[in-house]
Amino acid sequence: MSAQDIPLPQGWDAQWDTTHQRYLYIDTTTGNTQWEPPTVPDLAQGAPQAPTHHHGKRRQYAAGQTQAYYSGEAPIDPVYGAPQATLQAQPQGGQLFTPGLVADNQFAHQQAQGAGPGQPPYYNQPEPEYINQPGFNQQPQYGQGPVDNLANQFGGMGLGQKQFSLYTTNLLTSPPEPRDLHRPPPEIRLPPNSCISPSPTANADPSYFRSTINAIPTTSSLLTKSKLPLALVITPYRTLDEGESQVPLVTDTVIARCRRCRTYINPYVQFIDGGSRWRCCMCNMTNEVPQLFDWDQVHNQPGDRWARAELNHSCVEFVAPTEYMVRPPQPAVYVFLIDVSHTAVQSGMVATATRTILENLDRIPDEDGRTKAAIICYDTSLYFFAMPTGTTDATMLVVSDVDDVFLPKPTDLLVNVAESRASLESLLGRIGDMFADNTVIGSALGPALQAGFKLMAPIGGKIVVLSSALPSVGAGALKNREDPKILGTAKESGLLQSASPFYKTFAIECSRTQVSVDMFLFSAAYQDVATLACLPHYTSGQTYYYPAFNAAKSEDALKFAHEFGEVLAQPIMLEAVMRVRASRGLRMASFHGNFFVRSTDLLAMPAVPQDQSYAIEVQIEEAITTPFVVFQTAVLHTTCYGERRIRVITLALPTTTNLSEVFASADQVAITTFLANKAVERSLTHKLEDSRDYIFQKLVELLVAYKTSMTSSGAGASAQLAICDNLKMLPVLVLGLLKNVGIRQSAQIPPDIRAYSQALLTSLPSQLLIPYIYPSFYSLHNMPPEAGTIGEQGVILPPALPLSSEQLERHGLYLIEDGQTMFLWVGRDAVDPLIRDVFDLPNIQALRGGKASKFYFLLRVNAIIQKIREMRRGVYYPHLYIVKEDGEPPLKLWALSMLIQDRADVLPSYQQFIGSVKDKVNTT
Repeated sequence: MSAQDIPLPQGWDAQWDTTHQRYLYIDTTTGNTQWEPPTVPDLAQGAPQAPTHHHGKRRQYAAGQTQAYYSGEAPIDPVYGAPQATLQAQPQGGQLFTPGLVADNQFAHQQAQGAGPGQPPYYNQPEPEYINQPGFNQQPQYGQGPVDNLANQFGGMGLGQKQFSLYTTNLLTSPPEPRDLHRPPPEIRLPPNSCISPSPTANADPSYFRSTINAIPTTSSLLTKSKLPLALVITPYRTLDEGESQVPLVTDTVIARCRRCRTYINPYVQFIDGGSRWRCCMCNMTNEVPQLFDWDQVHNQPGDRWARAELNHSCVEFVAPTEYMVRPPQPAVYVFLIDVSHTAVQSGMVATATRTILENLDRIPDEDGRTKAAIICYDTSLYFFAMPTGTTDATMLVVSDVDDVFLPKPTDLLVNVAESRASLESLLGRIGDMFADNTVIGSALGPALQAGFKLMAPIGGKIVVLSSALPSVGAGALKNREDPKILGTAKESGLLQSASPFYKTFAIECSRTQVSVDMFLFSAAYQDVATLACLPHYTSGQTYYYPAFNAAKSEDALKFAHEFGEVLAQPIMLEAVMRVRASRGLRMASFHGNFFVRSTDLLAMPAVPQDQSYAIEVQIEEAITTPFVVFQTAVLHTTCYGERRIRVITLALPTTTNLSEVFASADQVAITTFLANKAVERSLTHKLEDSRDYIFQKLVELLVAYKTSMTSSGAGASAQLAICDNLKMLPVLVLGLLKNVGIRQSAQIPPDIRAYSQALLTSLPSQLLIPYIYPSFYSLHNMPPEAGTIGEQGVILPPALPLSSEQLERHGLYLIEDGQTMFLWVGRDAVDPLIRDVFDLPNIQALRGGKASKFYFLLRVNAIIQKIREMRRGVYYPHLYIVKEDGEPPLKLWALSMLIQDRADVLPSYQQFIGSVKDKVNTT
């Protein structure tokens, strides 16, 4: 059939491709190409009518403000809900690749002329086709429907298996769309009968366990050709949102494991021999089904095997029998090391910390009544407190010799919280007064750590450090090595490395004895966060930093008290070890996160906090012959309620020999999370510049591989920049990473701020990391009427805007936030009614910039701020700053630096960045 025999829609043309001996169909308005004939739209059907809006009487602001503030029609947003660039379907199976982009310089002509024929504005692109794809934003279904044995046998060959659809996007004409970051990762499309359960929870939720690629290449050469990283991102212990189900618990202590590889039974095993044996999904070993596997021990009757949690849920917990215990489960132990030097007392840290502990004693996990606590204060001496059971007063014991630390009393220093509650409350109420007039300047943090370690080493637990000064006395004393001259130079990376071996050595000893360390740092001067952060890094703790803390500012006290209280209230996993297993042919190559690698692949975690993330790089050691592979994370731990458990999370992914499927299955969020960890690692082992070059080069290599393999340009130069649609936000995420404080090229970033940012980059879960790299940006003065009101999913947020100052209007009100900080931007021409409604002030002149905590915001605005603070997992309570467009320049520049698509100092805008990437791709 010739092209003339096929009716073409308006704007389409057909050209004979001599190379492939078939017609190539070209959309002349966009330049997009495809092999399949385009369909002619059915014009007989009428378009659906838009819903009619009814609005009551409402106030209109001055003429300078074009949109109604309250319930006016939703503004014509140039981004939200706007269509995006047309996507092109790529072939599947063994077909030849589709020329993804026509290299005819059409885009170059459009750029030269400002806007070519039919080209939509930069922020007004056609609707992406993935919105209409079946399965978009839906959970994949596994093993549903009858499939005969033949289909099962040939599942690895793709028979009956849903194929990945690859769509190509031109980055030069498809600007970043913030809502794309909320798209689910590419659907996991397993072969038929891979799973023995039809449960939608049989495969891992991405919030627990996700891979950078959801279709695993069968060979390392195919993975290398794609230039995609293969890594796992794991958050084994995350907080549950309201309405989420608890992780299923198996209480009968019947645990079925593979005899060879020690994999836990899961929804991807096979039962054989009439159900008496099961075949491991990783090593193919045949194992006996435990005798009590089909017995209901609660009701003492035969049970339903197919109702067992481990066969229906990817994430499950087992109550561990005694053979999983080296010793009986230990109680939770908290030792508080409180800096009481002059600086700490004057800043209000001591009073705020002790008050917060006192107010949260009931929130500290202690359901079994075994939790223990101790308090040690320090300046250049150590102050212990004995709290005998049955008394209401604590006795202070002073140790002045910090060079030879010892415990002044063998008992009553570490006490049961419930039994010594009166003494604890009395002590916490008096510590502030005890040291109110302390004039000692100095910090014996190292000796205090040694004392806390001696106190709790027999049991293990958590040391909570509250420090306001650079350690200066005894073991671990540090010198001020901050030097403004080397900031921004090749030597700066030295400031991000530990200055003393004491802290790493001490941390490893803590890990060996099941002691974790959390650091709360408050200094207004240099504190060497890079060195002190070694303690949480190797003991699975967390670092919290409050620069220039001053409790006299209520917003400072509120932020610290909230975060500290949440840390105390969090349930934690104690005495934990984690191991990740994978199918034959795959190996865990490198590990990133807060833990100590005890052996080749065993990660030691004395206390696992909630919402801490880990990244693991995976290598393909030998060709994979199975139709799918399985990864399994197992965390053996003691709950803070004294029960030994094993949390098992299983992820099954299909394999493929098709490069287009590898690209179509790539997860841009997981890739960014992994690159953030690699970037920090490289900045410590090499230089900051090497770190930036590394992630930039990784992006270029990926784009070169895609252009070479998936587009008609091949190895030649192209006027366009192609990427698969599921990765189209990756370039702007890489740009955000390059502009992040932890990596950014700058001579103005204090080393403590940079070191703390790097600690966040390597520990935040993806849900918190992505906004930290690519902040959220909302317009509040013209938000839709439903924004800020209660919907089915809680408070409705306004549509997110691209991170560009082009969105700012002089009369506008905007919110910018990255999960750590929030900015409320007020335009210089904001009208008086807007200021009155939002801030309860007469005009913008009466509005002061800076940290805010006591403003009586408009109900809808306040609801949005509270929603943003609460919607993300983690303990963080972002500061809110009021930023006036004509206000303080430093605050204004800080807020504008979060608009990462703009040029800032020596850092490029998004358009400049994409241009440089395109040039690099074409010359590589």
